[in-house]
Amino acid sequence: MSTTESPSFYDHLENMSVRELLTNMNKEDQTVPLAILKALPQLEALIEAVVPRMEQGGRLFYIGAGTSGRLGILDASECPPTYGVPHDLVIGIIAGGDLAIRKAVENAEDDPGQAWKDIQQYGFHPQDTVIGIAASGTTPYVIGGVQEAGKSGLLTGCITCNQGSPLARAVSLPVEVVVGPEFVTGSTRMKSGTAQKLALNMISTSIMIKLGKVKGNKMVDMQLSNKKLVQRGTRMIMEATGLEEQKAGEMLAQYGSVRNAVAAFEKTKND
Repeated sequence: MSTTESPSFYDHLENMSVRELLTNMNKEDQTVPLAILKALPQLEALIEAVVPRMEQGGRLFYIGAGTSGRLGILDASECPPTYGVPHDLVIGIIAGGDLAIRKAVENAEDDPGQAWKDIQQYGFHPQDTVIGIAASGTTPYVIGGVQEAGKSGLLTGCITCNQGSPLARAVSLPVEVVVGPEFVTGSTRMKSGTAQKLALNMISTSIMIKLGKVKGNKMVDMQLSNKKLVQRGTRMIMEATGLEEQKAGEMLAQYGSVRNAVAAFEKTKND
């Protein structure tokens, strides 16, 4: 039996008080960062391989089904506003299409040939990377997708929560975050989902930093899509230049990003 399907360490959950449920779930959740810690060498190897490919024009695809697919879409969708990158640089694909983001699509994950078809709708670049996400490591949609990607010469990786799964064996660079049995037996939206979210945070954030989308510790290329972000960008310019708020805001509006505004200020100062 796979780890993700192993019986919970707890039983008779229906007889627990709400406080007992929360305490025990929290106790289990605390094991997830420790599982991530053990997987850091695998995460490092994957990220180190992805970065140079993206520097050469490659894109990053996440493929998954159910919770795993939704988490990949979440991570991909947050890259453009956070780092100012194009929407087609990091792409999340879920079995069953966009409908499956909100509502389960029956049997969508069982077709091993569909993921590669879904990826091909975005064209092909020889430096692309495909990362399959599946807690069990047995999802046909995901395994078939990474297998076909690998046959086409793309870099392949995965995030899974079982050791030695078929998915891990199908990719070049697996990341195995083994979190143990779920609080509710088999409910991989819980600890496994948390582990996948943490791993995805690490992957995309590290890649964006290495691609130069962060300066110091600031999101200098973030999209100015609402008042809160404009205010944050203004403060960042003030901190970097010493300008008063009004002037910093004017420069942000003029140059469109924190990076460009600070660069313009430094150029003017040096001239």
